[in-house]
Amino acid sequence: MSDPLVTIEELAERIRTPEATLRFWRYKGTGPKSFKLGRRVMYRQSDIDSWLEDQYAASQNGPAA
Repeated sequence: MSDPLVTIEELAERIRTPEATLRFWRYKGTGPKSFKLGRRVMYRQSDIDSWLEDQYAASQNGPAA
């Protein structure tokens, strides 16, 4: 597998969001796709990138140029 894995701590730092918010988003199903690896919550980099693109697209005002 060449898709790097990211911990919840690393993701929180990267997107400057508290870990508690990421846990809440995970509970609500609104954050990036995640999975448990043992006891740790992990994210695939490709899922993070896709989720960030979706967030960017949803936040745009008006038609895309």
